[in-house]
Amino acid sequence: MYQYDHYDQAMVDARVEEFRDQTRRRLEGKITEDQFKPLRLMNGLYLQLHAYMLRVAIPYGTLNSAQMHALADIADKYDRGYGHFTTRQNIQYNWIKLEDAPDLLADLAKVEMHAIQTSGNCIRNISSDHFAGAAADELIDPRPYAELLRQWSSFHPEFSYLPRKFKIAVIASETDRAAMKLHDIGIQIVKNDAGEIGAAFYVGGGMGRTPMIAPLIRDFVPLDHLVTYAEACLRVYNRYGRRDNKYKARIKILVHELGAEEYTRQVEEEFQHLLDQGVEPPRAELERIIPYFADPAFDDASKDAIDRSNPDFADWVDANTHPHKRDGYVSAVISLKPVGGIPGDASAHQMHVMADLAREYSFDECRVMHTQNIVLPHVRKSELYALWQKLESEGLGAPNLDTIEDIIACPGLDYCSLANARSIPVAQKISERFAAKGRTKELGELKLKISGCINACGHHHAGHIGILGVDKKGTENYQLLLGGSEAQDTALAKITGPGFDEEGIVDAVETATDVYLSNRENGERFLDTYRRIGMAPFKEALYD
Repeated sequence: MYQYDHYDQAMVDARVEEFRDQTRRRLEGKITEDQFKPLRLMNGLYLQLHAYMLRVAIPYGTLNSAQMHALADIADKYDRGYGHFTTRQNIQYNWIKLEDAPDLLADLAKVEMHAIQTSGNCIRNISSDHFAGAAADELIDPRPYAELLRQWSSFHPEFSYLPRKFKIAVIASETDRAAMKLHDIGIQIVKNDAGEIGAAFYVGGGMGRTPMIAPLIRDFVPLDHLVTYAEACLRVYNRYGRRDNKYKARIKILVHELGAEEYTRQVEEEFQHLLDQGVEPPRAELERIIPYFADPAFDDASKDAIDRSNPDFADWVDANTHPHKRDGYVSAVISLKPVGGIPGDASAHQMHVMADLAREYSFDECRVMHTQNIVLPHVRKSELYALWQKLESEGLGAPNLDTIEDIIACPGLDYCSLANARSIPVAQKISERFAAKGRTKELGELKLKISGCINACGHHHAGHIGILGVDKKGTENYQLLLGGSEAQDTALAKITGPGFDEEGIVDAVETATDVYLSNRENGERFLDTYRRIGMAPFKEALYD
């Protein structure tokens, strides 16, 4: 994984001291909250319902054990003993005291981490496939390009105050594991007919109150021009994106209103201008970065067989491991979704455990998934059973990846000042309901996502089943959506009809799964059955 050079470290250290001075002046009353707000937001510090929340950047989701240990220590020292892993491959702390924030950032800087550009109208954390560098189906490791984008976008003077926040994802396989088409820019590394490796650009995706799937604006950009083309996309947005209305300020609105063809024309014009001016990152910088992502010292003699005689272990292997590019290895997913738990939460103790397991079993590396779980990317098959036993003993061995128990949920009204309804209790009740009835395995792949407001931090638009919490005359009300997908078959879910109360939405989810099971053919997923039979049978069961 990437390691800071002297410039990276100096940049982060300087920002910590700058923010320390800004915080001191705020606490002394020398600047107002209105003056302080943009300063704290550029350092990832939000003011939520009960306390400050700090969002820490985890670039493309990659961590080593020292960093995970540090995140655990921060949870104990500055929070209430836990952290919340997010759908942007970050971690959030919900109970931060303002006076502690500079010291917290200083502790992060000691392990090459920060909270820079995790908020504000700037380019946010660059996300990627959580199996990058390990997956059997990828063309190349996309992380060197994600890192190049991170370095290019950090403190970029032209893009520090964009019309609105901006999110970029980079993948390198046909299977989309990063919701790439639901980003402002989604980059897929591809191979053209001549066998050359380049990048396809999808621009103008996003969720929120106006969900849109990004259209393909160019099917092949040479890899040497990847950053330059991204800069052209952003320049057109920065020039014409609306600043008078934050609800219409995202690039998806600009692409929609201009039309993908006209937006593309302007990007191509800007791209050529940049090339003519010689505005490109030096090739030497990419060549400096690439060696940091070299494969670890894999054991070519590692056995490829797995002893599946223990049925519980076999279930976990089936659900929570992913094919690796090297024989004898898999990527193993640690579920942060125990039955009745808070999706994405991990205690400080669990973070310490995961750090130790990463060092012992995965070449000192782990990844944060956008589904709010953790991946050990390189695990010997011969060591899987020992790993599983340790996970089981710590309550981290749930075999529920991509099932109805593997729920994505935002913090909702329990923490967030923007939320209209609670997400966490609904997620807990759904997982408890289906676990108690023993139906999780029978239902198979079923991705359920919950948001506590229209901002869609829980990705409800992209759920096979989505739930949106809204305010209905002062009470929490939950809309049920069906048919979404954030994978390569990206689709936006549709609302079934009138909403439900908290208990009613749990019943409604069960009703929807009953319709699925009664109509399923030939081992179809929930999404497949929905697409085949349509909304009508579900609405009939829910409302008649």
